[in-house]
Amino acid sequence: MRVLVVEDSRALADVVAEGLRDQGMAVDVAYDGLDAATKLDVSYDVVVLDRDLPGLHGDTLCRMITEAERPVMVLMLTAADSPGDRVSGLSLGADDYLAKPFHFPELVLRVRALARRRPGARARIFRAAGIELDPMRRTVIRDGRMLSLSVKEFGVLEALLRAWPAFLSAEDLLEQVWDEHADPFTNTVPVTVGRLRRKLGDPPVITTTPGVGYRIAG
Repeated sequence: MRVLVVEDSRALADVVAEGLRDQGMAVDVAYDGLDAATKLDVSYDVVVLDRDLPGLHGDTLCRMITEAERPVMVLMLTAADSPGDRVSGLSLGADDYLAKPFHFPELVLRVRALARRRPGARARIFRAAGIELDPMRRTVIRDGRMLSLSVKEFGVLEALLRAWPAFLSAEDLLEQVWDEHADPFTNTVPVTVGRLRRKLGDPPVITTTPGVGYRIAG
């Protein structure tokens, strides 16, 4: 899952971003509206959007996001929590609204819920080739055996299952599982896929086609 956090408080933005990364999400950060606008060509699943932003107001940015052709879910953050504020925020096209201060576990649940509601999103639990992955519980079972995966291994497997039966290139996986700071020339994708293959065990379930990418067999 790819998330953009737009928040002018650097301390809060960085804390939220690191917390979401710990939950297995690929997270980019923008500290003002203009910076956020330059990042909207990325295929985000959810944008966590502070309403009161410098450079470009959060209301304007929200309209830009929701009027674009690519479906992106917006969770609007604001210090204002009156019914009128919530109504006006949702009327701009935001999909959910969370007042500050908030409890981080609630933020995580709302982000995951929005990702499930995103147009074109797949089922909550992914099953293929004897694998069952539950994004909410962060569990993976293969042929009745519970697996212990790292955050990135889980993210790669989830991305492959979401795309199944299609292929994902290494560039696709970098965009969906890592973030904007990932080195496009790194070998981190094949290394992570190699570790994931070993943990999934036999028979091999992740196939590689040179020049095309990776997919779940079956």
